[in-house]
Amino acid sequence: MIVKVVLLFLVFMAVLAMFGRLRFPGSDRIARLGGGKKCRACGRPRIGKAPCPCGKDRA
Repeated sequence: MIVKVVLLFLVFMAVLAMFGRLRFPGSDRIARLGGGKKCRACGRPRIGKAPCPCGKDRA
């Protein structure tokens, strides 16, 4: 009985994952929503207007 419950849960999660991929194809969509500002030197995401902690990117 427990095996059936676990199997149904895994099938349900797989179906949810398939619908999620249909709804949000590509992972770059998340980066576009957040603005995608990154340091040109080290590649870390930049938050706000402060310079990057690496000190190489001043833009």
